Amino acid sequence: MKILCIGHSAYDITTPLDVYPKENTKNRVHDRIECGGGPAGNAAYLLAKWGCNVYFAGIVGNDLYGKRIRDEFRSIGVNTDYLQLSDEYTTTSSHIIANTSTGSRTILTYRPSDMKMHDVDIDIDPDIILIDGQEYEMSKKMIEKYPDAVVIIDAGRDRKEVKDLCYMADYVVCSKDFMELVSHTPITDQASLEKAFNTLENEFNTNIVVTLEDEGCAYKKDGEVTIVPSVHVKAVDSTGAGDIFHGAFAYGIASNWPLEKVLRYANVAGAMSVTRIGGRNSIFSKDEMDEVFNELK
Repeated sequence: MKILCIGHSAYDITTPLDVYPKENTKNRVHDRIECGGGPAGNAAYLLAKWGCNVYFAGIVGNDLYGKRIRDEFRSIGVNTDYLQLSDEYTTTSSHIIANTSTGSRTILTYRPSDMKMHDVDIDIDPDIILIDGQEYEMSKKMIEKYPDAVVIIDAGRDRKEVKDLCYMADYVVCSKDFMELVSHTPITDQASLEKAFNTLENEFNTNIVVTLEDEGCAYKKDGEVTIVPSVHVKAVDSTGAGDIFHGAFAYGIASNWPLEKVLRYANVAGAMSVTRIGGRNSIFSKDEMDEVFNELK
């Protein structure tokens, strides 16, 4: 089973604070966590950590951060043949303030607007293609080249390129914000959730899953929009929780699990991740995940 992850890879620098800083003040911090990040990048890292045969396609700078991302991927078993280290761009960097008292995070990301992969022929015949919409042209090319692959899109941003790729996906796994913006329906209760869900289902004509943050996620079961509840934990940093959900979702699909089990497992992976600081530091091992998941049955 080969999984190809295409999209965004960044270098995260996270500063944990127990109180969000006031504007125009100086603050002495006592810790800093550094690791790779980005939706498709984090999903690829999780899948390799859980023993999958994973390839990552994306672009970083040929600089210190880019080389750290490459080495981090290689250390966990991600194939980096299609990770491009470019002299034209600096590596995308994200500076994150994690408010450990609430679990929220504030992210400042720099990425050049014209930064994209150079054309390359990826010849691996993947079973699953996981995309986050960042590399539109490469994603479209691979979906068209491998029509038998199961395509999963992490739809987090209401951009034309992301929506175009949704029409080509077997699973649109989107954020609540994406669903509200595309459907023009604020989600406030079950009725509005059903209306927004049906709008996306009719629009993209595919399987829809929407993540609802600490409430869990929703999908169609026997024709009804059904919420799969999340796990309640003490959050210290929500960075990467959505990426981890998507990686775990792809793992469940690759394992041929029933969709409800896929969603319950992904919920647990995303929820447990917020108990640790730093996106990739928050990815539990498969043994840890199985232990927690089995206890919650």
